[in-house]
Amino acid sequence: MQQVVDLPQVRATRNPFGSCVADDREQLDNQTFARRVGAAAAVFRDHGVREGDVVALVLPNRLEFVVLLFAAWRLGAAVTPVKPDSTSEEVRYQVTDSSAKVVVTEQAGAPGTLSMSEVAGASSGNDVPEAVTVDPAAPALIIYTSGTTGQPKGVILDHTNVAAMCEMIIQTLALDDTDHSLLILPLFHVNGIVVSVLSPLLAGGRTTIAGRFSASAFFDVVERVRPTYFSAVPAIYAMLVSQPESRKPDTSSLRRVICGAAPMPAELIARFETRFSVPIVEGYGLSEGTCASTLNPPSGPRKPGTVGLPLPGQTVAIMNADGELLDDGDAGEVVIRGANVMRGYLGRPEATARTVVDGWLHTGDVGYFDPDGYLVLVDRIKDMIIRGGENIYPKEIENVLHTHPSVLEAAVIGAPDAVLGEVPVARVVAMPDAAVGADELDAHCRKSLARTKVPVSIELVEALPRNPIGKIDKRKLRALVADVVTNA
Repeated sequence: MQQVVDLPQVRATRNPFGSCVADDREQLDNQTFARRVGAAAAVFRDHGVREGDVVALVLPNRLEFVVLLFAAWRLGAAVTPVKPDSTSEEVRYQVTDSSAKVVVTEQAGAPGTLSMSEVAGASSGNDVPEAVTVDPAAPALIIYTSGTTGQPKGVILDHTNVAAMCEMIIQTLALDDTDHSLLILPLFHVNGIVVSVLSPLLAGGRTTIAGRFSASAFFDVVERVRPTYFSAVPAIYAMLVSQPESRKPDTSSLRRVICGAAPMPAELIARFETRFSVPIVEGYGLSEGTCASTLNPPSGPRKPGTVGLPLPGQTVAIMNADGELLDDGDAGEVVIRGANVMRGYLGRPEATARTVVDGWLHTGDVGYFDPDGYLVLVDRIKDMIIRGGENIYPKEIENVLHTHPSVLEAAVIGAPDAVLGEVPVARVVAMPDAAVGADELDAHCRKSLARTKVPVSIELVEALPRNPIGKIDKRKLRALVADVVTNA
């Protein structure tokens, strides 16, 4: 397994003038990239960064992020990426919780911060620090969860986790030196780092980092950059599908595109593939598993409605509440084992012990394996609605709503009810220019759902609330609905 930390020098030696990483501003060849990494490492060293330290990067999607990532690793330090539009309090929390030695921001301002140009733009002299021999068990990334329950937790991913995950991605996607990734997901999330940057670079390919995502301008970027793939979340595919039909982009460079972070409705997959003639490879994973654990095989068969097969080197299983593994076809909690499973939550041994039990990573997702061994996700355990003692999974209702041709997105959550405890309610985003009402959608649901599963209310909205990586934020949606019910 190639050491990921050695990548800049390995690429510079093998092909010094080959393309490596680019963004909207510039493009670096392998030799220049390695030189920038060494120069940035010297700046970090001069500011006291040593092996075992943590560097916080509060940066937008820029190639400098990749330079600084490898510069920190050269010194044996870990990196914690911080969402660039975080509040000062959120930044302070993550920097303090991770005990970051140095904080890099786009423009230095607060005491103790370095500017991006100050570090990533440094000129290399003869005083470039030697790369340390990195312990495979040493932390490489500290990725903070979105904090759906309490304060965000730092997920510690060591160098073995990262290397194993990249190897799995490269093997499953069959990446090689002709691959060119277009990064559109945020670099503060592990998907953006592993799938769109590290894996293609390790495979000998290259990466282009797109700026702020714009659905209307996205295919202009695809036509100009000519990537072979990109990774996105369902919300992005929904926005692309909703673009005017008159737009006929050239997507011929794309071999496949990847979808993760949340299950994607089969209807949305079909709409995208039919319109743009590009196959969607849907997968599933979480930060605690270094990104991905299952993937629909690019060479097929791909099964929309599932999240695919376990990646090589991982064991994905279904477990009941008593810790017993279940047979295929039985629903229970999805659990994962493999070299990709995190070291733990930073400074939270009790939370770690609850999440990783006897080597099994407990995901909090309910699922089952179909007869072909493909994983089908039922829902999040915590999203389950209990109506008068009956368990209702919102995803089943959402899937029915998505079969209506006028529905672009749908989210179902439980609303408090004085008699039944909870009842399902739906919020729906319609396709552009679609004329559809709540009554029509209610009738559509009644054709396929038992009476108790039909939403007691369906409201059409302009947009659904989202978390920083683009997933529908059901916690926020539940709070909004509960507030409406309380004040009704």
